[in-house]
Amino acid sequence: MSGLVRRQGTTGDVLRALRDERFIAIYTTETMVETIEVLWRADFRVKYHIEPGDITALVNLIRLRGELAVSTRKVKACRDPKDNKFLEAAVATPTDCIISGDADLLDLVSFEGIPVLRRAEFLATL
Repeated sequence: MSGLVRRQGTTGDVLRALRDERFIAIYTTETMVETIEVLWRADFRVKYHIEPGDITALVNLIRLRGELAVSTRKVKACRDPKDNKFLEAAVATPTDCIISGDADLLDLVSFEGIPVLRRAEFLATL
C-alpha cells in the first residue's frame, strides 16, 4: 500500500523491483483483502490521490509477481494483533525476509529466524 502512497523513494523502488522480477512477494488471501479494503476507502483514496486503476495495477502486480501462500497456522507474536497476518504469511512458505515500515513489526527484528527489514535494508540485499 505504501508504494501507492509514496511512489518515490524506497517504497516506489520496492514496487519497481517486484515489477522487474527481482523478488517474489508472498501474500495470503487475508493480506490481499486488507490491502484492497484499505486502498478502496474513499477518504484514503482522496487523501493520497489514488485512482481505481492504481489499485487494479497494484493487485495485478502482486498476483503476477507474487506467490499466494496458504496460512495454516495462527500466530500471536505482534504487539498489534492486526499485523499477525503478515507473520502468518511469512511462515506459510519459505520466506527470506519480511519487509515493513510498520513499527510493531520492525520491533520484532526477526520472527522465527526470518528478519524483519525496512525497505532500504531489503533493497540493499537485492
